[in-house]
Order: sequence, then structure tokens, then C-alpha cells
Amino acid sequence: MSQSFSPTAGMQNGFDIARVNELNTREREIVSRRESLLGPSYKLMYEHPVEFVRGEGVFLYDAEDNAYLDCYNNVPSVGHCNPAVVEAVSSQIATLNTHTRYMSENILNYSEQLLNTFEPELGHVMYTCTGSEAVDLSLRIAKFYTGGTGIIVTDYAYHGITTTVAAISTTMGKYVPVDQHVRTVRAPDAYRAGEGVDVAQRLADDIEAAIADMARHGIKFAGFIADSIFSTDGLLTTPAGFLKKAIDVVHKHGGVYIADEVQPGFGRTGSHMWGYQRHGINPDLVVMGKPMGNGLPIAAVVARPELLADFGRKVRYFNTFAGNPVCIAAAQAVLNEIQNKNLMENSHLLGDYLLNGFRVIAENYTQIGDVRGAGLYHAIEFVKDPDTKEPDTGLTRKVVSELRERRILISTTGKGENSLKIRPLLTFNQDNADLLLNQFEDTLKAVIR
Repeated sequence: MSQSFSPTAGMQNGFDIARVNELNTREREIVSRRESLLGPSYKLMYEHPVEFVRGEGVFLYDAEDNAYLDCYNNVPSVGHCNPAVVEAVSSQIATLNTHTRYMSENILNYSEQLLNTFEPELGHVMYTCTGSEAVDLSLRIAKFYTGGTGIIVTDYAYHGITTTVAAISTTMGKYVPVDQHVRTVRAPDAYRAGEGVDVAQRLADDIEAAIADMARHGIKFAGFIADSIFSTDGLLTTPAGFLKKAIDVVHKHGGVYIADEVQPGFGRTGSHMWGYQRHGINPDLVVMGKPMGNGLPIAAVVARPELLADFGRKVRYFNTFAGNPVCIAAAQAVLNEIQNKNLMENSHLLGDYLLNGFRVIAENYTQIGDVRGAGLYHAIEFVKDPDTKEPDTGLTRKVVSELRERRILISTTGKGENSLKIRPLLTFNQDNADLLLNQFEDTLKAVIR
């Protein structure tokens, strides 16, 4: 059974440093050294933190060589220490690593293959090191192209950590103020909207109202940025297509749509390579990162060429490490693994299998208000009362902690911190899925009396 720790304020599924003396000797030593050397900004996951020493496939291993099923980390999406990625990186770093101001075919070959996964209208790619940098660059492009400064986001969005991007990330808390030129809208939450509410139309109307409010305050609208499955808003996936009306409004008012694909991209949603494609919409800019290099720092902005025509001539952009040969080699290996091993199809089939399994289990628990997901990305929402839908944050934390003690790694999402965030690696197989389902059911039996 899990020990009783309280979470860190302001961080979902976090360890409270005030409870460090409740850890064993080794854990206490590591946590104290982290605090001393790295400072208070570095947080640990889980009420009872865990140390890993190696990874292989869909498992992480602690110092005692106990295996933990990884149902959370979407960065190594093609598997921890994937042999193809390891070989590609090792070979390249032993050969050459430099910047993009020298000619190289490797970056061109990869870029061509990457762009072929998008619609023909998206014809250019620019590289960064992180998703935050990619979002930052996309905002610069959007503002330059439109001449506006107004950005619309959902009311519990996270897009990154640079100064500019943190100012549009409404999850950052009261000490990171939202920029005055930012307006927030309700996320398209079909479960909480109530029966008969058209979440697609409501989102479109909210964006229309936000643009009008900007105009009243002398702010020219530049664009709307959204993660197409609203990962931090609680993972909102249905109905597919609900973004179309909203994007039509964005374009009607001369703004651009930035599709944040850092979490939904690279086959995560199963049905499509990119999450926005589930909605039948055409973004102007697409940002990606995290799983792109399976752990190596590479990210990118894909754009309609017309948005970059003047920007590229008039605005200086260079990033020393972005698109370096080693990271390109990693990205190439990742994309090859996804395409050659049909990992998107695997995400679709196993994702549906898990979704159905979770829903069968949920039928026995009134505490589960909703089960939703797309591909290998699921949310299970806990409520105190199915009629009021009041979030049950405490129960959600107990489930996460109990699963961690059972060596299953997940986390939480949503404003109420009451939805499980389940995000298995794309290389999951049915045995892994059955292990997750069985442990989840046993966990509920243990924590719900």
C-alpha cells in the first residue's frame, strides 16, 4: 500500500519536500542533495518519489531492478533506449555534429519525409531544441505575419516555459501572470458542458467574443493556439471535428491557428499522424517536440510558406543546436520506427482496446464520471457525485499513488486535478495493456472501500 505524502502545491502529482523525513535513508539523501544543488524549482513526481537507473522498451527499472510499466512518458514514445535510435545517434555522434549553417543532406532528407506527413499547404519546417522554443518561434511568426499581438488560449492550457510562452500558459499559477494581450476561452469539455450543449459552437462563440473584447481594448488579433486533444485541460477528445467551427472563426478574423502537436503528434492519437487531422482542419503553423527525438532535444515549427516569406527575409532566426546532425539522426530513426513498424496503427488498435477495458471497469464505480481518449492517450475522471460532477482530487491522487506502488506509472491532468493521465508508449503490446487494466482494477478495489 502507498505511504501518505502530500503533493507539492502548484504541481499535479508532485512530492512535498516538507515530508522528506518520511522517506528512507537513500531517498532522503537524494532529495536533500537535489534541493541543495538544483534549488526549489526542480520538482519530483509522485507522493512517494521513485529513482530509476535504466530503461528498456516500455519499462523503467529502479536500483533493485524492479520493473515499472511506463504509461506516462511520451518522450521516448518508440521505447526506452530504442535500439534503432541508439544506433543512429551513436553512429552520428562518432562521425560529425555541428550546426545548420553548413550543407548537409541528412536534415533535408528528414525534412522531406516529415513534411510528407502533412498536407501539401504546409511546406516549410524550422527547427528548435525544445517544444517551448517552437511555440515561442510560432508566436513570433504569427505576430509578424498578422501585425497583431492578441493571442487566444484555453483557460487551463500549457504551452511552454519561455517568458513569452509562459505568459500564454494559464496553468503556470498566479505568480506567472497571463499577458495583457492574451484572452482565455473555455475548453471544449463535452462531459461537463451538459447534455444538449454544442461544444464546437460554444468554442467558436467564445473565440468570437474574445476577438471582440480585444478589439474593444485596441488589440489586434493574431491567432489562436491549442493542443488538439487539450492535454492539460483534461484530455478532451470528443467529438472529433469539434475544432472546425472555431478555426473558421479564427481565419474569418484574419488570425492564424497554431496547432500545438507536442503531445498529440507523431501518431499518438492513433487515427492520424497529427492530432489536428482528427478535426478536418488546416492549421497555419504546427509545433512539435517531446517524442520527436525519443529523448534527444529536437523540436520544430511546420508552416505555410506564405507565413515565412517576409519573416525569413526580415527577421533573423538562428539556433546553434537546433537541427544538429545527432538530433536529426535521432528524429529520423524515430520517424522510421513509427512508419516502418506501424506504430500509429498500434496506437489505434491498442488505444481502443484500453478505452473499452477502462469503460468496462468504470461501470462498477460511480466515482468514475467519464472515460475518454484517443489512441494511446486516455483520461479517467473521478467525481464525488455523478450528478454534480464535483471533482474528487483526493481519490485521484490515491489511485495514482497506489498504481505507483504497484509499479504502474501514470499522472493526472485537468484543472480539478481529478483525471488520470494515461499515456503509454507507442510500442505497447496487449500483454502490457492487460497488465495495466488488471492493476487499475485491483487499485480501485484497494482504494475505494
